[in-house]
Amino acid sequence: MCRRFCNNLWSRATLKPVANVLFAVLLSAAPFHTAFAQTVPALGSPGVLYAVLAGPAVTLTDSTITGDVFSGMPFSTVTQTNSTINGTVHQGDASAIAAYSDFLIGYDLLAAEPCNVTLTGNLSGLVLAPNVYCFDAAATVTGQLTLDGPANGVWIFKVGTLGTGALTGTNFSVVMSGGGQSCNVYWWVAEAATMTTSNFQGSLLSGAATTFTGGSLIGRDLAKAAATLTGVTVSACGGTGTIPPPIDPAKDHDKDHEKDYCHDHDKDHDKGHDKDRNDRK
Repeated sequence: MCRRFCNNLWSRATLKPVANVLFAVLLSAAPFHTAFAQTVPALGSPGVLYAVLAGPAVTLTDSTITGDVFSGMPFSTVTQTNSTINGTVHQGDASAIAAYSDFLIGYDLLAAEPCNVTLTGNLSGLVLAPNVYCFDAAATVTGQLTLDGPANGVWIFKVGTLGTGALTGTNFSVVMSGGGQSCNVYWWVAEAATMTTSNFQGSLLSGAATTFTGGSLIGRDLAKAAATLTGVTVSACGGTGTIPPPIDPAKDHDKDHEKDYCHDHDKDHDKGHDKDRNDRK
């Protein structure tokens, strides 16, 4: 009986993501997009390293960029001063305009992602598992944030979910632990994002301008308005593969408990049958 119960349980569990999977399929033709966390695809096209993408202008000063740089509006500019770009610069060309258009779609899709945990404070000293975390309004962050989870874990941070709010970081660092990958971290911001002397990780999707001064970025700087980087080292993420859903610790615990229960119940049930047979002998 328990075997039938377990099989029915796993069958029901597979029905819920169907709508999300179909939704992702409709978006799969876009070269640069995200979808709901249940089926979050990687940002970018396979083989393309999106380091910096902005609308009207990208300004780089004393910075080193590993990855491609896009300014995605007609007549937009990429200005470099004492900077090194180990990648391709797309300045208002067809590739940049298409990438920027797809970024806007991805930004709106991520905006619709439901929140699981509401955050307050500056994040200093926190250790967070994969999940969807939200600030209702602006967020000012400092200190060290540790993201602890497996290689397929996904972290989504949303700032300004009530409609307005900027992200401001000073001496802020993001540290990956337990196998977690920076390319599986997403920061959605309703308004501008400013990072000063910070070691930031993840894909930053800003609803206005972004400003990085000093420090480093492992991920992507993606802005609706201008992107300005001064004295920053950027190592881009590649747009390959599909990112699994965020891990729900409570759900995983329940599933493991159910598996253990069914396994133990069946094992005890089989032992009982063996004992009966031996007694009859």
